[in-house]
Amino acid sequence: MKGNRAVAYMGPGKVEVQDIGYPDLVLRDGPGVNPLNVGRKCNHGVILKVVTTNICGSDQHMVRGRTTAPSGLILGHEITGEVIEVGSDVEFIKKGDLVSVPFNIACGRCRSCKERDTHICENVNPDRPGSAYGYVDMGGWVGGQSEYVMVPYADFQLLKFPDKDQAMEKIKDLTMLSDIFPTGYHGAVSAGVKPGSTVYIAGAGPVGLAAAHSAQLLGAAVVIVGDLNGERLAQARSFGCETVNLREHPDLGEQIEQILGTPEVDCAVDCVGFEASAHGANAGEAPATVLNSIMTVTRAGGRLGISGLYVTGDPGAIDEDAKIGTLKVRLGLGWAKAHTFVTGQTPVMQYHRELMTAILSGRAQIAKAVNATVISLDEVSRGYQEFDKGAARKYVIDPHGLVKN
Repeated sequence: MKGNRAVAYMGPGKVEVQDIGYPDLVLRDGPGVNPLNVGRKCNHGVILKVVTTNICGSDQHMVRGRTTAPSGLILGHEITGEVIEVGSDVEFIKKGDLVSVPFNIACGRCRSCKERDTHICENVNPDRPGSAYGYVDMGGWVGGQSEYVMVPYADFQLLKFPDKDQAMEKIKDLTMLSDIFPTGYHGAVSAGVKPGSTVYIAGAGPVGLAAAHSAQLLGAAVVIVGDLNGERLAQARSFGCETVNLREHPDLGEQIEQILGTPEVDCAVDCVGFEASAHGANAGEAPATVLNSIMTVTRAGGRLGISGLYVTGDPGAIDEDAKIGTLKVRLGLGWAKAHTFVTGQTPVMQYHRELMTAILSGRAQIAKAVNATVISLDEVSRGYQEFDKGAARKYVIDPHGLVKN
């Protein structure tokens, strides 16, 4: 029997690699597993040998201790792998297939899934619609920052790459299909980006960079990225974005006016979420900052794509309201400007096939945009620490040493 090394959250600021045992087609009890999911049989699932699995900004929220994630939770929801075992109910996915795994776990049978809203599947999380691998309050499905992982509902969910050799040549791009690329793209689509649009992207982390690249693919005339981190803003400029440094120049509208000649954009995307900082050199945390600022700078009738994560439980919040996700959002401003808000997890399956085609054709260069950086499983702790300090990189974990640099 093979072992299975995996990344576990061990408390605020700490992750470690543990041997959790080789997976099978049953959801076993463990840290974070919903009691109603324990023992759930998954003959519709497969076992994957993980080829790549990425560190996500939403993982960092847990690792910082900003969620109710329990110690011992196995992390990782961005998974690409090779099928090495197939459940008895799987018909179309075969051993040897190289596949991308949507981070949303979806059954394909409920009303939401049939309406393509796979981010709010009704059958995979007993607490509420929607689930994900290795994430707090998402049903307890074991994460994929590991050597091997079980993936349920394989026929419905998995995106098979048509040519394995071609896929491995572009694996640093294709690994982004499980979450970050569709999430950035969803933010841009939700914001109504179209040819000729002027777009503001709040946040120059990996999702913000993915949203910026997506806006370019959708034909935006000008993409402006804002952040307080100069290194990340330099990464945004590396593929043609305009940038605004909100640490040095806190007036966002004034900076946008210097670029566009007007202090407003057609649409905006929030790629920061609830751990937002106020603008300025010595500003502290202010969780509604991004939501209020994008309403301020988006024209009347514009759309706001909210890809950033907002939670209902934040033990490290700055006040009692924020601890339960109650933020001081200027909803009246959004109402007065007739803004459209789109929130929630990204329904990855709405986008991953077309984005795969864009990658394989050479149209999309997402690995370059987000500065994909490959690390081993033993380097994960360092990767989390550097990412937390603001490194302008998207860390890609290579558990078996299969990725060519």
